[in-house]
Amino acid sequence: MNIYNTVMVKADTPGALTRAADILRQGGLVAFPTETVYGLGALGLNPDAVAKIYEAKERPSFDPVILHVAGLDQVRELAVMSDLAEQLATCYWPGPLTLVLPRKPCVPDIVTAGLRHVAVRIPAHPVALDLLRAVHAPVAAPSANRFGQISPTHADHVMAGLSGRIDMILDGGSTTRGLESTIVRLDEREPVILRLGALAPEDIEQTLGHSIQRRISASRPDAPGQLDKHYAPRKPLRFETGKESGCEHMGLLTVQRMPGDTRYAVVEELAPDGNLSVAAQHLFAAMHRLDHSNVDSIVVRPCEDKGLGAAIMDRLRRAATSP
Repeated sequence: MNIYNTVMVKADTPGALTRAADILRQGGLVAFPTETVYGLGALGLNPDAVAKIYEAKERPSFDPVILHVAGLDQVRELAVMSDLAEQLATCYWPGPLTLVLPRKPCVPDIVTAGLRHVAVRIPAHPVALDLLRAVHAPVAAPSANRFGQISPTHADHVMAGLSGRIDMILDGGSTTRGLESTIVRLDEREPVILRLGALAPEDIEQTLGHSIQRRISASRPDAPGQLDKHYAPRKPLRFETGKESGCEHMGLLTVQRMPGDTRYAVVEELAPDGNLSVAAQHLFAAMHRLDHSNVDSIVVRPCEDKGLGAAIMDRLRRAATSP
């Protein structure tokens, strides 16, 4: 494992973006904010640079990563864009949608884990877009955390998990969406949702005019986030049963508080008004706080399992799954 002197710099500091772009062009690692979570970036068409991502995250080589670009012209250089892909790109990019498309020869095997398809997206965050324009090349960027652990939605989360493993963290404040992008595979077959995320499946289905098959779990992933164990805190996490004992040693994660919740040692309320967009934005930050609190375990109260609630429940189920 290489040892780095990791520096964290406010993204609006003069020269910060230029410095970050230089590090990436030289084959280094830079964490940066997107609208979903913080990504750990490396030069996407440089296999040696991408290999550093896998090393820093301790990520298994069979799990592909997403290429981030600043515009559609770059996407067309990396992948085959069908009419359907062009339609979804026009509707949702820049934004929290990743498309898995037939790859072109320029994409290294390490990016796709040897698969025939490549995952690409155009993020909707000014810092991410400015950085991508400055680099003027695709940037591979999975979430900026150790593999399988809670995703980072603030620069401090990245520093806690990857300090000494990467070159630089661009601090752009808290992310606005809080969940990773929704991933859709498009090829000669019917569209398939491979990961639930910040864009609700119902919105995509409304755009396409029909329902979409979901294949969100796989032992051999077609896309990031498909493994059963993922997004997990260090402390045990399980769903509330209503029969909990020893609550004075437990933390509660809930969308809205209920009478009697004071029996828990710590309560993290995600959205007092029940708004699931707000809950999604705060989910991972609340999980980080509970994981670093003095509770022995974390209890989760389920939310509505549709729309963004389906993506929230997907993350919680994977976090609660036994290894």
